[in-house]
Amino acid sequence: MKQLLQTKGKLLGVDFGDKRTGLAVSNDMRTLASGITQISVGGMQKTAAAVAEVARERGVVGVVVGLPVNMDGSHGPRAQHAEKFAELLREALASLSVEIPVVMQDERMTTMAASRYLNETDTKGAKRKGVIDTLSAEIILQNALDKLRFMKEREAATAESEGQA
Repeated sequence: MKQLLQTKGKLLGVDFGDKRTGLAVSNDMRTLASGITQISVGGMQKTAAAVAEVARERGVVGVVVGLPVNMDGSHGPRAQHAEKFAELLREALASLSVEIPVVMQDERMTTMAASRYLNETDTKGAKRKGVIDTLSAEIILQNALDKLRFMKEREAATAESEGQA
């Protein structure tokens, strides 16, 4: 995540899934994440290439991929799958001559939060399937934006206290 502190501009959030992959983008100030679309191209390699193309088109300066960590903090098969996707995404970005960081963000509870929101808004059936991955990507990215803001504030406070010492 520290790699992203060195950048300025929009970030892309990714909720990778075998069938559907949700995408979200931040505003330039990195205060708000907004869901933009979902991709259903099939296969990890094709999905990585499609996400890399969206990153290039949107002019983002970094990508945040959701990492499905187990509740006990361990990395199971799903987390390893997401890490492999992130590596393929790095390669796909490099093949487009887009040199931007790809970082992982703990996504525990994001699908549950997305489901709860959709329940509260009475979103059901096909419409629900169409938005849950995008909403999950939005939550992953918003959590990353909040974490980056906290890290930046902590960094500034540390620098200020060291300056006063």
